[in-house]
Amino acid sequence: MPITLITCSGISNTGKLTTQAALALLQRRPGGYLWVRAEQGADMLADGIDDADCVIVLDGCTDCCAKKKLAEAGFTHDHHVITTEIGITKNGMADVQFAEIEKVVNTILQVKRE
Repeated sequence: MPITLITCSGISNTGKLTTQAALALLQRRPGGYLWVRAEQGADMLADGIDDADCVIVLDGCTDCCAKKKLAEAGFTHDHHVITTEIGITKNGMADVQFAEIEKVVNTILQVKRE
């Protein structure tokens, strides 16, 4: 079963980074990941989590919007990654950098191995 990624997909650079990292993982590991944006609501979260082996929440900052939405819908996660806690700076509407996407993707791959 795939790993489900729940992203905050906010409008700041770190929120956009969560979306870009999820897309990169979907492209690199077809069938290995299922992606759900937290804003899609409880039904989509339930569909994404039902058959998952592992649920990874990816938030852009310490507001933890994705984690909160998942909890509000009554679900839990296995791992939680916050981009600002792995060295990414939240900088408003700045463009997402390729190196930042790689850092988040590598962090998720590492978390998955643990």
